[in-house]
Amino acid sequence: MLDRIKASLPSLAPAEQRVGRLVLGDPRAFANLPVSELADRAHVSKPTVVRFCRSMGYDGLSDFKLKLAGSVSEGVPFIHRSVDVDDKTSDVLVKVIDNTVAAFLKYRNDASTFAIEKAVDALATTCKTGRRIEFYGVGNSGIVAQDAQHKFFRLGVNTIAYSDGHMQVMSATLLGPGDCVVVISNSGRTRDLMDACDIARKNGATTIVMTASGSPLASAGQIHLAADHPEGYDRYSPMVSRLLHLVIIDVLATAVALRIGPRLQPLLREMKNNLRNKRYA
Repeated sequence: MLDRIKASLPSLAPAEQRVGRLVLGDPRAFANLPVSELADRAHVSKPTVVRFCRSMGYDGLSDFKLKLAGSVSEGVPFIHRSVDVDDKTSDVLVKVIDNTVAAFLKYRNDASTFAIEKAVDALATTCKTGRRIEFYGVGNSGIVAQDAQHKFFRLGVNTIAYSDGHMQVMSATLLGPGDCVVVISNSGRTRDLMDACDIARKNGATTIVMTASGSPLASAGQIHLAADHPEGYDRYSPMVSRLLHLVIIDVLATAVALRIGPRLQPLLREMKNNLRNKRYA
């Protein structure tokens, strides 16, 4: 959570930056002090403190404080242990699993339920109206986009995934109001994804971006699902990022399935029955 605030500071208004620096300077105190005291310490108005919390993707000051308190008090070791060239297999096993568990716990504490709720609302509305949901990603994120398409396809949604930049741009050009696109990126700096996101948004489609805070893509979409982790993407192949993105997709798919309601259950049962003939007894 603190890493995300630090990364987002340059994109905030000057008054909100002062609130952000107050959080980073003493997060435990911020989680416990009343709004009037926080405003005085940051030399801003009380509405600015609340506005900062919402800019970071939280419902308000209470939601922000709750997540902040959990982040600083649980003592979860959110340190990415890099895999070294001389590591034994046992070392790799421990490091990869520890990194993944730490990233999941960090996301659980940092995740903005407000942003997730907005994304679920947009996706569920698109499902109900029969419009299109598209998933864009390249490289590892392209694999996540395919997984997302598979999960939503099973819900009876009109959906597709593209990992080719030209196809993304062409498809985004055909989107319009009522459609929804989810753009997935670890770095948030891929030019093809930025182009496709801009085109889809200009055409009236709802744009959801799943990427690192403070990245260009984070501010390009209408709804930002922050996927922050301590892993660098310039050494070896990103591992934690892909798994974290898959978890977020699972959260979205599960929440949308609940919104669709009881009518989905017969469809899933019939699908399961039809697949039985594809397996050996």
